[in-house]
Amino acid sequence: MKVPATEKRPLILVTNDDGIEAKGVHELAKMIEDLGDIVVVAPDSPRSGQSSALSVGIPLRLNLIEHYRNISFYRTNGTPVDCVKLSMNQLFDRRPDLLLSGINHGSNSGVSIVYSGTMGAALEGCIIGIPSIGFSLTSHEPDADFSPCREIVRESCKKVL
Repeated sequence: MKVPATEKRPLILVTNDDGIEAKGVHELAKMIEDLGDIVVVAPDSPRSGQSSALSVGIPLRLNLIEHYRNISFYRTNGTPVDCVKLSMNQLFDRRPDLLLSGINHGSNSGVSIVYSGTMGAALEGCIIGIPSIGFSLTSHEPDADFSPCREIVRESCKKVL
């Protein structure tokens, strides 16, 4: 089940804490699809407030649910940090060039950074040596407009890559 390593294009891991069905993670993947090979690994349901939590005592599942163009979407029953660890241990033959977490529905600022699953995943990437960025939008609307994030996301990713 390993994602084949290609040295020609950057490998970008995308995750979140709002779950695989959240609009923000899909919009984020679309915003960067031309920058590399995109692999989205996200929880099967919202895991907000999970910080750097790991799942213990339960078997973790990882299922490919969709693939189009150069974006693959995987769902897991774990936390955002589990998404990072599962990706590294079960999907990839090489270290991703970039880890993105979000786009979160709601702000991750101030003390919220400590509790945020979105930021927990980004911090996990940093801990294991992957350049990582967490993105948020200050809207909790399920159908929020993420278009104002597009240029910030793209410029940030290009600079890191």
